[in-house]
Amino acid sequence: MRASMSTSEAFRANAAAERAAAAKTNLPNRKAMHERSAMTWDAMAQGVEETAERASVNLAAKTAAAR
Repeated sequence: MRASMSTSEAFRANAAAERAAAAKTNLPNRKAMHERSAMTWDAMAQGVEETAERASVNLAAKTAAAR
C-alpha cells in the first residue's frame, strides 16, 4: 500500500465522497450541493492531471533538444 495519495487521487477521492453523500441524502438542495462539489473536485483533478502531462511533454522536449 502506498503511503500517500497524489494530489489528483486525493481530489478524485473527495469527488467520490461527495457523490456518496449526494446519494445518501433526500434533500434536493443538499444533493445538488454535493453533486456540484463533486464536479468541482473532478475539474480540479483534471487540471492537475493536465498540468502534469504538459510538464512531462515539456521535459521530454527539453531532454530531446539537449541531445
